[in-house]
Amino acid sequence: MDILLTAGRVLPGPVGERVPDGAVLVRDGRVAWVGPRAGIPAEAAAVPRRDFPGGTILPGLIDVHVHLAFDTGPDPAAMFAAVSDDELYERMAARAATLLRAGVTTVRDLGDRNGLAIRLRDEIAAGRRPGPRVLSAAAPITPPDGHCHFLGGEAATTADALELVRRHARAGADLVKVMATGGYLTNGGALPWEAQFDTAALKAITAEAHGLGLRVAAHAHGLVGIRAALDADVDTIEHCGWEVAGGTRPDPGLMRELAASGVAVCPTVHHGWPGIAARREPGWLEDRLTAIGRARELGVTLVFGTDTGVRGAEFGRVAEAFALLVRAGQPPAEVIASATVEAARACGLAGVTGRLAPGLAADLLVVDGDPTADVAAIAAVRHVVAAGRPAEPAP
Repeated sequence: MDILLTAGRVLPGPVGERVPDGAVLVRDGRVAWVGPRAGIPAEAAAVPRRDFPGGTILPGLIDVHVHLAFDTGPDPAAMFAAVSDDELYERMAARAATLLRAGVTTVRDLGDRNGLAIRLRDEIAAGRRPGPRVLSAAAPITPPDGHCHFLGGEAATTADALELVRRHARAGADLVKVMATGGYLTNGGALPWEAQFDTAALKAITAEAHGLGLRVAAHAHGLVGIRAALDADVDTIEHCGWEVAGGTRPDPGLMRELAASGVAVCPTVHHGWPGIAARREPGWLEDRLTAIGRARELGVTLVFGTDTGVRGAEFGRVAEAFALLVRAGQPPAEVIASATVEAARACGLAGVTGRLAPGLAADLLVVDGDPTADVAAIAAVRHVVAAGRPAEPAP
């Protein structure tokens, strides 16, 4: 669908770039032109037009860490045991559509069952289902009875893990996820600050994935896992909570190493964090936000991801997550960049999406107000276009 959109401002993507009283021309599923409304090219005269004089046009948002297969409940293992693949697939499709309506046009699904996210990715790409672009990691690699073992990615040895990488590649996975530490969703498994793989195993997994053209996302809540993941040359570190037995212990030296490496860190902030804080030790929320702020100060690349789908992390609640990141010390424009330009780069999509520039995919969001002044405006969605297709009929 070709369309011309105008708004009070256009945010092309990089921090500090804006076009007051701007416009974006979409043709054949791609951005054809971006600039001031006064300079709209003559070729756009016959294109359908929508005006949002008080609004903002920005790139579609990218959430680099979601779980479309999860239902936000407290016991995902029991949920998976009770639901068929067909029913789970329909629920995943509905959740993907919810994210799209909230302005999320690309997601990395970092853990599902039986390749369902790959199937959904292809249905969405073919235009048969509404939803964001999906990058799927399939079932995360974990030891027997390890974190999220119920998704089917158990590997007893390094050789088993490498075969699982190859199997995912043959199935069409877009990346590999490895559970470097334990977590909070699996009863009886390793604790969040305990390692599940040593550095040598992580290096082997990463090298195998890279050799097959797949990036690697490492789940690492704890300090020991963060260290091992960095040494293994993974591409992104998920959660990165600096956890040790008994609390949180940010390591400024390791943060500096992360910054120098260019490895992107996704702190998986979501709107449910205050609820988590009520169940954790006093000061948990402020400690986590302070750690994110310190990482930013030291130059760590932070990318936006929410862990949407896990307990208390509802689909589509972007603005509240943005607000927590602002509270952690990220200026609004930087938060937006972490969910667009930086997220695209971390996902290997810098030449595809994440910015409003001629030739890139027409993934864009229109909101009321100016989200660089108040990130709450990101919830005032007026229009969403993903891969050139409107999310739903315009109001």
